[in-house]
Amino acid sequence: MTSHQSTQTMKPATAAKKLGVYLEATPAEFREGVVSRAELNALQADPPEWLRELRRNGPHPRPVVAAKLGVSIAGLARGGVTEPLTTEQIEALKRERPEWLQREQATQAEVRKEEARIRQRNAERAARQD
Repeated sequence: MTSHQSTQTMKPATAAKKLGVYLEATPAEFREGVVSRAELNALQADPPEWLRELRRNGPHPRPVVAAKLGVSIAGLARGGVTEPLTTEQIEALKRERPEWLQREQATQAEVRKEEARIRQRNAERAARQD
């Protein structure tokens, strides 16, 4: 009995998400095919020019936009940002610092502070139990 491992593949949307790029901005041959685990690893290890360009200039998907602005994805929606943004548009928002962005960044800072407090509390509890 011979056992052979089948090649693990993923949809282009999944691969784009793992690569941190907006699917609709990728080349047609990427969007229309399937991506194997080996191909994904190769794209991550040695990105082609189109991937480097997308990562550098966008358009970026919402998770990347949110991270670059220091807000949550929900915060983007509350601020009215529903479309992918380019790096230039993100930088313009950072310079302009609209009221919604300041509010969402403050909210995100509070969330991170609370998460750190909870981690610290849990670590202290674990240390006491030892």
